Amino acid sequence: MAATSTAATLPSAVVSQSSETLPPLSSTPDTYAPYRLGPDDVISISVYMHPELSQPEPGQTSGSGGVMITSGGTVGLPLVGTVKLSGLTLAQAQSQLTSAYGQYIQNPNVAVQLVSARSLRYYLLGDFSSPGVKYPGHDLTLLEALALGGNLDVDNADLYQAYVAVGSRKLPVDLRALLVNGDMTQNIVLQPGATIVVPPSSYEKAFVFGAVGKPGAIAFQGGGLTLLQAMSEAGMDLSNYTQAQLAQVRLIRSHGASADFIVVDASKILDGQAVPFPLQPGDIVFVPPTGVATWNQVLDKLLPSLNTVAGILNPFVSIKYLSKDN
Repeated sequence: MAATSTAATLPSAVVSQSSETLPPLSSTPDTYAPYRLGPDDVISISVYMHPELSQPEPGQTSGSGGVMITSGGTVGLPLVGTVKLSGLTLAQAQSQLTSAYGQYIQNPNVAVQLVSARSLRYYLLGDFSSPGVKYPGHDLTLLEALALGGNLDVDNADLYQAYVAVGSRKLPVDLRALLVNGDMTQNIVLQPGATIVVPPSSYEKAFVFGAVGKPGAIAFQGGGLTLLQAMSEAGMDLSNYTQAQLAQVRLIRSHGASADFIVVDASKILDGQAVPFPLQPGDIVFVPPTGVATWNQVLDKLLPSLNTVAGILNPFVSIKYLSKDN
């Protein structure tokens, strides 16, 4: 009981802490938009009073039920030949085809309908009971897309390092805030082709760089990891290190569009003068070598190392420091 009481009275080892939030990405959608046609979509085209030009032809029951848009975004049609429709809404596609047929038919009446939205797909990877490619046929919010993956065991998923990406670009979305805290501001409308990655908790890692023998990812042990444990695992001899350097250990803790920049006096923890500092999955720890004293100096030293693990870093770090736009 005495040891517990003593530990409870020890101060925190945090020297300072500041926060930063990214501005919203203008390309991140937050409202539904009209569906735009893309490769692999199947559409039906009806030309009034000209059944021979319609796709499919009246009475046809086999096949795809229409004409498929090619990988180049075009369709091949009787009379008018090749027409590019990818990127257009249904109304725009109808107008485009009306103009095309208008060169051969007087006042054509053309109707375009979406038969199968195969270009609108989402990729669900990780700790889902039903991961894979999903074809919902319409735009989805993040929560709606997550539901397509079946059961998601939130308690055993690594929501700290879960992310949403479009192509190679991660979005500033915090899945933990959405699923655990109910923060509906994170429930964005997804762009077509978005990927949602929710790794299992067994993948939980922190990253240690700087003046250590084995820089890189450090796995959590039994669901937890302290700062000193991570530094030791990274090959730093805690018994033979200057107090000045240990007193300025830097840590970046990011979540969605925000990050905390924390300075920790690890020497106080080592000397039993402060409580252990628990890490969170995705934390980036930098043990400064001699002569590194400011955050700008830390970031200059960190960037080459961050690039080596860019694919598994949290969105804030990827967007703020590794994006080509910055």
